[in-house]
Amino acid sequence: MILLDGKKTSEAIKKEIALEVEQLVANGSRRPKLVAILVGDDGASRTYVNNKEKACQDVGFDSAVIRYPGDTSEEELLAKIDEINGDPGVDGLIVQLPLPPHIDEAKVIHNISPSKDVDGFHSQNVGKLMLGEETFVSATPYGIMALLEHYNIDTKGKHCVVLGRSNIVGRPISNLLSLKGNPGDCTVTICHSKTRNIEQHTRMADIIIAAIGIPQFLKEDMVKEGAVVVDVGITRVPDATRAKGYRLVGDVDFEHVAPKCSYITPVPGGVGPMTIVSLMRNTLQAMKQHK
Repeated sequence: MILLDGKKTSEAIKKEIALEVEQLVANGSRRPKLVAILVGDDGASRTYVNNKEKACQDVGFDSAVIRYPGDTSEEELLAKIDEINGDPGVDGLIVQLPLPPHIDEAKVIHNISPSKDVDGFHSQNVGKLMLGEETFVSATPYGIMALLEHYNIDTKGKHCVVLGRSNIVGRPISNLLSLKGNPGDCTVTICHSKTRNIEQHTRMADIIIAAIGIPQFLKEDMVKEGAVVVDVGITRVPDATRAKGYRLVGDVDFEHVAPKCSYITPVPGGVGPMTIVSLMRNTLQAMKQHK
């Protein structure tokens, strides 16, 4: 069993991005800039935004975080998005999800300029992804593909089962893995909460992408010997023995599943760091396009 080390891989990619940024600056270019908007005081969201801000520092980007209280109106948020859309000094804009219930997430996403949508959530970018055209790929699927590529995992002709059909992970990674190329050229099955006998599908899979949002859902008896397992899930589970009062677990029962795998991602330290570095890649791409 080999760990798909997202932390180590992302550090290598960050060094490549940082070198390219310094070369751009040396040639008279400004630094790429990413702006994040955080509404409310959700602990996990705060952590994610802080990690993204640190990653910007690591690769030499300029960055800013705009923080709003949880009762901020939808109109105020949309006005700020319009302002940033029109700012030529900003390359990428992300609005951290989830948003408070009174704000329409779909409306917010579609008000972000597609040319600054480095999260890859806008329907225009999603449509291009579906057609196999160059676009901003959602950061988590982009990170998964980069991890598979980094470890030279052959996906051609393999059967991949994706657990989950979200617009953020399940649907885009299913499309990416079915496109021509390597990683790619997979036969993809999408399973979800209404799928009957999920274990019958997972036992046949050469590759499993677990993004169903249920802690330790994927059990040992659901995985065949030699499978590649990518765990996208991350949930805070109460744990009185930890200083923070919780521990992080994925959608995979790692302790029991890992011995059966040829490759598997840990949680934390697997997909998470790859998501953040992919956001950096998208922001650099956006800056080049704007230039």
